[in-house]
Amino acid sequence: MAISSRIGKLIPSTSALFVCDVQEKFRPVISHFPAVIDTARRMIRGANTLQLPVIATEQYPKALGSTCSELVEVLTPTSPIVPKTLFSMLTPEVEEALQKMPNVKQVMLLGIEAHVCVLQTTLDLMERGFEVHLVVDGVSSQRLHDRAVGIHRMSQAGAFITTSEMILFQMMKDAKHKDFKAISALVKESQAEPIPFTSSL
Repeated sequence: MAISSRIGKLIPSTSALFVCDVQEKFRPVISHFPAVIDTARRMIRGANTLQLPVIATEQYPKALGSTCSELVEVLTPTSPIVPKTLFSMLTPEVEEALQKMPNVKQVMLLGIEAHVCVLQTTLDLMERGFEVHLVVDGVSSQRLHDRAVGIHRMSQAGAFITTSEMILFQMMKDAKHKDFKAISALVKESQAEPIPFTSSL
């Protein structure tokens, strides 16, 4: 694990997926929200296929609504959806869930907003010794400049910047993997228009 943590090589047995606050009330205001939904749905389905733990949160659902239906329908009963007021996903309930997953050392993170809840989740996870892999095709904010700066800040902190397709193929490693056909089919599905990527500020 020491070598993996230096180079960011994802290992299925030590990985979990975090889905941050992809809720109905954000649908009309978040930039490229269809891409966030599309990526989140694909990553959840991929995690289910590869039998990886998934944790989702909802920011103040009383006011901001519940998790989008497209994601609820692919989340399994073992994947908790945790309501919160804390901006970070690292609530006491999520920390308790992580304690029950002692093998998890790497977190694949997506959701909204990049510069608030996703950023604070990243910093809290890294502070606790977790390796963070930011799924940038599933991360956005209301304003694209906030998204760009948020991603840059997380990269500065040491998070690995990646995409859903990079992650899914890295998890399999080999075309002979038992789930190769299922994962390949996910990647080949039609996708929403991608979020413009800004590599520098």
